[in-house]
Amino acid sequence: MSVMKFGDKSLDLSLPRVMGILNVTPDSFSDGGKHNTLDAALRQTEQMLNDGASFIDIGGESTRPGAVSVGEQEELDRVLPVVEAIAKRFDTVISVDTSTPLLMLEAQRLGAGLINDVRALERDGAVEAAVKTGLPVCLMHMRGTPQDMQNAPIYDELIADVERYLLDRVAVVEAAGIKREQIMLDPGIGFGKTLHHNASLLKQTGRFVDLGFEMLIGVSRKTMIGEILDASVEERLSGTMGANASAYLKGARIFRVHDVRPHVEMLKVMHHIEES
Repeated sequence: MSVMKFGDKSLDLSLPRVMGILNVTPDSFSDGGKHNTLDAALRQTEQMLNDGASFIDIGGESTRPGAVSVGEQEELDRVLPVVEAIAKRFDTVISVDTSTPLLMLEAQRLGAGLINDVRALERDGAVEAAVKTGLPVCLMHMRGTPQDMQNAPIYDELIADVERYLLDRVAVVEAAGIKREQIMLDPGIGFGKTLHHNASLLKQTGRFVDLGFEMLIGVSRKTMIGEILDASVEERLSGTMGANASAYLKGARIFRVHDVRPHVEMLKVMHHIEES
């Protein structure tokens, strides 16, 4: 049994787990502005938990391609009231999608259980802040920044480059005091990658799983799905499920999605068949 502690909560990660996306931003690519009031955020959280989510991932800074960066205070103002309200009302693991050290510390104080950082704790002070929280961390690969990451990304050897970066970051955070069993990895689908890069990374999910860390897959409604299917953001559910099903069969167990119930049901059936 692969059990990970998230603050005062624990989850068995040998079972497939769905992480529901809660963007409290006005400009996220898929649902910007839909959940950026407290009442709307709580309604969406309740729905995702009723639908079977094991994590609620709260983000106050859009990291879509070309997104405008957000100031620290604005990010704190967006995220912390939501973390506090969810922690008081619901029994779930709260993940905070942030690169901001102060937000990591304050979110942990209010009840967050996971730090999910698209910059892999590279921002000044982020590693130290993560260590102070005592929480697990998810380290993601990104080439460049959200502002420029899709400007013709090029790799020498894609899989080896991504693997090397992630293992380098693991070494840094382990040396700082975060235990190996508290680290998740995310290959960063859509973050400085072309369609071919993204498909290749998903195809090689098993290689990343073999590194010995829990893998988080975040492909929900992303451009690669739209490119393959010639589909708008609103029409990418079935394509997203196809990508996540492929990653599940290669060993991934944590899936960050907008559409919770269809994924919970799909993964429950897939897991039942695999374990029969």
